[in-house]
Amino acid sequence: MRPHSTRPHSMRLHSLRRHALAFALCLLAAAPAAARIAVEDLYRGQAITTGQMPENRGPAFARTFVDVLVKVSGDPALMEDPRVEKEAAQAASYVRAFRYRDRLEGKPIHDEQGTRDRPHDLTVDFDPPKIDAFLESLGRKPWDGNRPVLAVLLAVRIGGNDYVLAADAERGRDQRDAFAAASRRIGVPVVIPAEAVLAEGSVTAAALRGHGPSDPDAVARAAGADHPLVGTMDFSDADHGWVVTWRLRSGGRETTWQVRGVNFDEAFRNGLRGSARVLSGNGHP
Repeated sequence: MRPHSTRPHSMRLHSLRRHALAFALCLLAAAPAAARIAVEDLYRGQAITTGQMPENRGPAFARTFVDVLVKVSGDPALMEDPRVEKEAAQAASYVRAFRYRDRLEGKPIHDEQGTRDRPHDLTVDFDPPKIDAFLESLGRKPWDGNRPVLAVLLAVRIGGNDYVLAADAERGRDQRDAFAAASRRIGVPVVIPAEAVLAEGSVTAAALRGHGPSDPDAVARAAGADHPLVGTMDFSDADHGWVVTWRLRSGGRETTWQVRGVNFDEAFRNGLRGSARVLSGNGHP
């Protein structure tokens, strides 16, 4: 272990594809229906730490160890597995390399302790054979790194506002950023369609909250993705957070699940973790 520095079936479909914005694990160009991409850095995790002190490094190793097990296997149930919790205490023995980046790099130091209390990004690279061997001991195996791309069709309602998340809209910048972060962390590539793609596919908030759109698979293909991940997201004072219902269409089947009382970062992680579990063959969310 060492630290280190650092094509179209019609003109209409062609037009739609040009409007798709892809982000997160990579920038996805216009693509045919089979848009699987190779996910990079499956064995890499990242955490925020205070300073670079060894006493903060251990817990960060443990958190990234669990993240990597979930990302490699596609099974978020491992987060609640007591065997994983126990082994996380030994996460350092799985680390191949790590590095820090000062999140306030370039800004003056204003405290007597110097960099001790400054927030850092800790990037941890784990040893693939060791991670794979531990997954095997849990009855799991690595999920294929060439993974399907999901098109996110999401209606967001807060107060009197109800809108569809779009790649090029003024609203939803923070949500787009949160989806990108969740995509990197969980290893599920996503694309958020642009407004033109959504309009051509008749994707509206009302449609997403009803029985539409009529053909979400076509919208996903137009956006350069493999499957649609359809969601409705409502802020609830009673639940002290967002109530989100997800529907994943894949292989001619639809899987539905819900999460309540979370912030939108956790809502998006829940959507992608549930999708990963289904697509990797590990079960229902």
